[in-house]
Amino acid sequence: MRKTEQAVERCKTMSTLQKILGGKWKLEILYYIAFHDIQRFGALRRQLGEITESSLTKQLRELEADGFLVRHDFHEVPPRVEYTLTDLGKSFMDVIAYMKTWGDENLPENK
Repeated sequence: MRKTEQAVERCKTMSTLQKILGGKWKLEILYYIAFHDIQRFGALRRQLGEITESSLTKQLRELEADGFLVRHDFHEVPPRVEYTLTDLGKSFMDVIAYMKTWGDENLPENK
């Protein structure tokens, strides 16, 4: 088999990252928590606008399960829940900041 006919091996790291962060809202959720200090469920929902409550809950639970967020339930009435970044989540913020800078500089709708 010639070199050009060989299959390119899948990058397991990129595949795993895609599975973890592939949700429609996950990058935006991490962005608002990290750079805008929006931690409460209701504030996140208002900021994201079009997201449903069930979709936000699902995305937050997945980010928590994957180790990017910690959920703090204050056991109050009315309910108060806040989300903060874990060390893993904080370590990913340079990547998100770079992606935003790249998008600001290269995507037509941001010029």
